[in-house]
Amino acid sequence: MNPKTKTIDEYLAGANAAQRAALEKLRKTIRAVAPRAEECISYGLAAFRLNGRALVAFGAWKNHCALYPMSSATVKLFQDHLKNFETTKGTIRFSADKPLPTTLVKKLVKARIAENVGRR
Repeated sequence: MNPKTKTIDEYLAGANAAQRAALEKLRKTIRAVAPRAEECISYGLAAFRLNGRALVAFGAWKNHCALYPMSSATVKLFQDHLKNFETTKGTIRFSADKPLPTTLVKKLVKARIAENVGRR
């Protein structure tokens, strides 16, 4: 990750072709669920903010990709749906050849939107 990266397009340009394709699909899915979300770079990751609050982020690493719901509660809420993926408190890891299902990503993003609305 180049510290001068300012956009998600620049971020994705640094990923390999398989990761870039998987992350572009993820980006498109997030955008479909949260069309008013603002794209940004946060903590060196491709991210989305909605109404000034962090929504989700994603990244490419040497051996995997990851979705960051930016909420341990969201990861915990969907733990049964995430059994086939490596998770930590705030990270969901996946490979480019076995990406997160689109329907699951939609549910995760909707849950994050609801969580952020509840914090107001």
